[in-house]
Amino acid sequence: MNSIGKRLEQYTAKHPQEVLLVTVEIADEQDTIAIFKGFSSSLMRPTAFDADVPVLPAGANILNIDRVASPYNPEAPRYIQQGLSWEAMETLLLEVRV
Repeated sequence: MNSIGKRLEQYTAKHPQEVLLVTVEIADEQDTIAIFKGFSSSLMRPTAFDADVPVLPAGANILNIDRVASPYNPEAPRYIQQGLSWEAMETLLLEVRV
């Protein structure tokens, strides 16, 4: 089974009109990760150049996920859905078979 991060990346590869903003807790620090067209990037900390280094590590606690219309404008985001739980997002992932 693919990691959560890889599954979210696969979802955005299948839905290029969406950006996922994932609020997570990693080692007692909160982070926001943007996932778009199959790639992840932290909005709050440096992202490794090596694509094999996961931006969303296995031990991360997902607090919520926002689905935003692309192109993403941080000044005026166009939300599709806000505050999704991991369980709600997992339902969407299963629907698109990722």
